[in-house]
Amino acid sequence: MTTLHRPAPVPRPYRPRATPFPRVRPPVTHPARRVPDRTLARDLALPLGAVGAALLVTALMLTGETVHTSAVLALFALLTAAVSLRTRPLLVPLAALVSWMFYDGFVLHQRSELAFQPQDRTSLLVLLLAGVLGAVCAAAVRAVRRHPAG
Repeated sequence: MTTLHRPAPVPRPYRPRATPFPRVRPPVTHPARRVPDRTLARDLALPLGAVGAALLVTALMLTGETVHTSAVLALFALLTAAVSLRTRPLLVPLAALVSWMFYDGFVLHQRSELAFQPQDRTSLLVLLLAGVLGAVCAAAVRAVRRHPAG
């Protein structure tokens, strides 16, 4: 006697469910982890600051306004802070030193001589503090841009 059975299914080739190579997902980019873009203004801030200090000294000498040393020091402090806003943080002391050399050599001593008397040290300290203030403000702006409120 013959019994009829259902036909057996066709054997399928073995395929593992998991692939031998894991899927590669694209990296998640967070706004805070972005690579900062290199701008030409940031690279050229220090040389442009030196040119600005030279032009300021030239303008002051042509107008004869070098006798008001405290007002001129305030102008140089503003110039140093403006340069510090755009330059790299490690170059801020160098920007202040360049401003001080122009101020000390051409405004205080007027014969392009550098000295280190009390008024020279005070002006160097003022310009360094202006540079640090500009760098701190720039860092605060960058931090706010990275982590917006909300």
